Amino acid sequence: MAVYTQVGFDEADALVQRLGLGALTDLQGIRSGIENTNYYATTVRGQWVLTLFERLPAEQLPYYLRLMEHLAARGIPVPAPQADADGSLVHFVAGKPASVVTRLPGSHRLRPDADHAAQVGEMLARMHGAGLDFPLQQPHLRGLAWWLQTAPLVLPHLAPEQADLLRDELAFQQHLAASPAGQALPRGPIHADLFRDNVMFDDTAGPDRLCGFFDFYFAGTDTFLFDLAVCLNDWCADALTGALDEPRATAFTAAYERVRPLTGGEQRALPALLRAAALRFWISRLWDWHLPRSAALLQPKDPGHFERVLRSRIALPWHPPR
Repeated sequence: MAVYTQVGFDEADALVQRLGLGALTDLQGIRSGIENTNYYATTVRGQWVLTLFERLPAEQLPYYLRLMEHLAARGIPVPAPQADADGSLVHFVAGKPASVVTRLPGSHRLRPDADHAAQVGEMLARMHGAGLDFPLQQPHLRGLAWWLQTAPLVLPHLAPEQADLLRDELAFQQHLAASPAGQALPRGPIHADLFRDNVMFDDTAGPDRLCGFFDFYFAGTDTFLFDLAVCLNDWCADALTGALDEPRATAFTAAYERVRPLTGGEQRALPALLRAAALRFWISRLWDWHLPRSAALLQPKDPGHFERVLRSRIALPWHPPR
C-alpha cells in the first residue's frame, strides 16, 4: 500500500462520481504496505479506499473483488467493492486497473492480547465457512510455485547459512505439498495475508470488538491451514525473537476450532504449515528488500524477522493443546 502511481484529484473525483459515491472532498495517499497504490478517498457520501493494482492484471481482479462481495453478503465484515452502472467491480485510473471499496471503521491492534487473537481466530473460521460455496477458483499466487520462482532471485544476496536454510526449507515444503497428507488438507478461498495491519478493531461502544478484515489481494484457493499459520506467525509471535506466544496461540486455535474443528491431518500438519507461512514471508521480504521498486511512499520490511520465525518453528514445533 505504498504510492507508486500518483492520482490526480480530478481523476479520482470523476471515478467516485461515476460510481454514484458523491463528489470527492479529500484524497490522501496511504503509506503502509508495499504491493499496490492506495488512497483514502472521502466524498460527501462517506469514506472509501481507492486501490490501483501495480502488479495484478485486470483479469485476475474479479476473483478478489467477487470474493469480498460474497463474504460481505454472508455477514463477514469485509470492505464492499463498488460497482459501476454495468455491474463491473474493476475500474481504471491513471492507466491502471483499480477498485473502490468501503473504508472499514476502527483501528489496528499492533500489540494484541489473547482476546484479540481469539476474535481473529473465530472470524477466520467463519470466513472459511462462508467461502465454501464461493464459485470462482484462482490459485494462491504467493504459494509454493512463487516461492520456487523467487528464491533464485534472492539467494545471491544471502549469507551461506541463510542460503542453506532457504534451500532446505523449500525442499521440505515441496515434499510436504506433494505428499498424500499435504494433498488431503481441506482447501478453499483463503486470505493468505491476515496480519495485524489488515484487521480492524473498535472500542467506542465498550470492549474491543473485531470490526473488519481487509486487503484480500493475496487471496486464493489454498489450504485453510496455511491461513491459520499466517495468522499464528503474526498475531501470536514475539516481535523480537519470533517465538510463538503459547497463550495467544492457544486462544486463537481454540476460538477457531469452536467454529470449524481441525481435522486430524490438519492437527498433525500444523507445525509444517507454520514453517511454510514463515518461509513465504521471509522470501517476500527478501525480494522487497534486495530488489525494491521505486515508490513515493515505500517502507520495505526487515526480512530478518521471518528468518527468526522460521528458525523458531523448525526448532520448536507447536501443536494446539487437546
